[in-house]
Amino acid sequence: MINVHTIDELAQRLAALVPPGLKQAREDMTATFRSALQSGLRELELVTREEFDVQRCVLLRTREKVEELEQQVLALERFVGSPSTQPKH
Repeated sequence: MINVHTIDELAQRLAALVPPGLKQAREDMTATFRSALQSGLRELELVTREEFDVQRCVLLRTREKVEELEQQVLALERFVGSPSTQPKH
């Protein structure tokens, strides 16, 4: 997730676009931008890079296991004869 410092920095950059004569409005907008950014990012359900990498490894291991099981099924089918070649009862 994006840290609070990054959100504050982005909110301040957005508020800096407000004309300089509106100092009070700039401070209010900074708070509004910060709140909107935090709310929007929360709704995205983002994960950290570490969580992503862990899930990626789990997926790779799962894929390897599925491939191994597919090979075992093929070997068993060859051993007992393919289901399509077996007589139907």
